[in-house]
Amino acid sequence: MHSYLEFEKPVADLEGKVQELLAMQDNGEAVDVGEEITRLQTKADTAMKEIYSDLTPWHKTQIARHPDRPHFIDYIKGLIDEFTPLAGDRKFAEDEAIQAGFGRFRGRPVAVIGQEKGNDTDSRLKHNFGMARPEGYRKAVRIMELAERFNMPLITFVDTAGAYPGIGAEERGQAEAIARSTDACLAMGTPNVSIIIGEGGSGGAIAIATANRVIMLEHSIYSVISPEGAASILWRDSTKAQEAATNMKITAQDLMDLGIIDRIISEPVGGAHRAPAKIIERTGNMIADCLEEFDGKTAAEIRQLRREKFLAIGSKL
Repeated sequence: MHSYLEFEKPVADLEGKVQELLAMQDNGEAVDVGEEITRLQTKADTAMKEIYSDLTPWHKTQIARHPDRPHFIDYIKGLIDEFTPLAGDRKFAEDEAIQAGFGRFRGRPVAVIGQEKGNDTDSRLKHNFGMARPEGYRKAVRIMELAERFNMPLITFVDTAGAYPGIGAEERGQAEAIARSTDACLAMGTPNVSIIIGEGGSGGAIAIATANRVIMLEHSIYSVISPEGAASILWRDSTKAQEAATNMKITAQDLMDLGIIDRIISEPVGGAHRAPAKIIERTGNMIADCLEEFDGKTAAEIRQLRREKFLAIGSKL
């Protein structure tokens, strides 16, 4: 059974009735409800298509945060063979919010970094809801330096509301750690590809997403601050988050038009969580296409292309 968002209520009601009829049929309480099930399911599918054909930025924000969307660990299982995780920043501690290691992507050795939010209470607490502390970004830098040393491409999966804003994180140099991670992305002589699979929140996302190619899932979001945070600052009213989401240009489509991202991966009707295997396969195909663009290029050329990409952002506005 799917978990429905508030704006999906019409579909939830219809699919709920379908489930009731199926249960009655399985228990032998209904003579022949096959035709009614088909009618209701067709109606539910049509309603879902209509809803998803006219999504607002706030709707996309809710979809991007859906707890059932595929997480970093799902992409690792589906795309990376022989994955070997590395832990710790060699300075302070291990940060479970950022997962990193090495493996093979379709036969090619790669380094992988990603934010993991967790999918139940225990794992969410373990991974701090995907909000990394300074040691998480320092671990990311360590992986980037190793990737370059061994001439491996880097693939990053972004899914965070932002870096952890706690006092301890600030005391240990959160801003400096994010800046160094961003700088390490820019300095890599091997290609890096970043995929925003859910939320791309502020510096917490940019720290591992300053890549040769930045890709977004169709219903993911990427922003300098959360809509709730922007509403609190601009209007001193977090209930205006919907208005903030609309004005901030946080959707994949808006960011593609602005030249901030490079490609969009289409999602099935209903979002990535309704067909995770399909979306993981599409993501793999997109990553492969992007990496092939840099085959045969020197480290200097890869750095220069990345530099030009980011310097060009905003130049045509």
